[in-house]
Amino acid sequence: MIIRVRQVTAACALATALSACASPEAEAPRAARPAPAAASAAPSRPPTLAPGPAGLTPVFENGPRSSEKVVALTFDADMTADQGARATNGERFDNPRLIATLRALKVPATVFMTGRWAEEYPVQARGIGRDPLFEVANHSYSHHAFTGDCYGLPTLSEERMRGDVERAYDAFRKAGVPGAMPYFRFPGGCYDRAALKALTPAGVTAVQWDVVSGDAFATDADAVARQVLDGVRPGSVVVMHCTRSAAPATERAVRTIVPELRRQGYRFVKVSELIGAARAER
Repeated sequence: MIIRVRQVTAACALATALSACASPEAEAPRAARPAPAAASAAPSRPPTLAPGPAGLTPVFENGPRSSEKVVALTFDADMTADQGARATNGERFDNPRLIATLRALKVPATVFMTGRWAEEYPVQARGIGRDPLFEVANHSYSHHAFTGDCYGLPTLSEERMRGDVERAYDAFRKAGVPGAMPYFRFPGGCYDRAALKALTPAGVTAVQWDVVSGDAFATDADAVARQVLDGVRPGSVVVMHCTRSAAPATERAVRTIVPELRRQGYRFVKVSELIGAARAER
């Protein structure tokens, strides 16, 4: 998902030690895994929302506005199906330093990944998917639009929409990502009734947001951080990006956002926790 916003020039002076970023595929040591549950215990299913009116795909934008200060940072790992040549020529659609920063700061997060991104960076996709700090959700295979006139993205026909989503899940499995979540984010955030109807058989919950970070194409990390900090409320879902070429300031902004929100009493959660809380209130 790419959204252009006005840039504001400011300086950002922060320091951190991130030895896990030495190489694009490096991963920080993981915390010890919990002991396996008893063999007879059934695995829990990720929470989803019930279908909307007329059985349409449900849409989730934010969690309950309760007194509990929780916020979900989400990161779109974008790569359009026809961008392979650009990747071959050296353009980087990944951001391993951002993932390393989230690990170093111990921030749970939800990564909305395109199938094409998982194919291009299978080791990173697998590392994110197997890290209990993160959850992987679906951002389509091709990053093509599900409506017309969506930020210049090529448009999928209604007949191809469900197949595009399922193809992304296939790409995750081939990359070794276990248990991708039944959550879907529309490329560009663009959808209509026809798109919601087309995806009903896929059984996903569409996940939008209520806070736009403005990190797409931004170079001013301070401006991105301010926009997030000004917009966050209890239960917020923040949309950001995990693509170096299209969102180069995101990692620096995160190093400002996380400690400040923690200072304000916020706890970081994955989208699944917010959806579970929302479902419990209904």
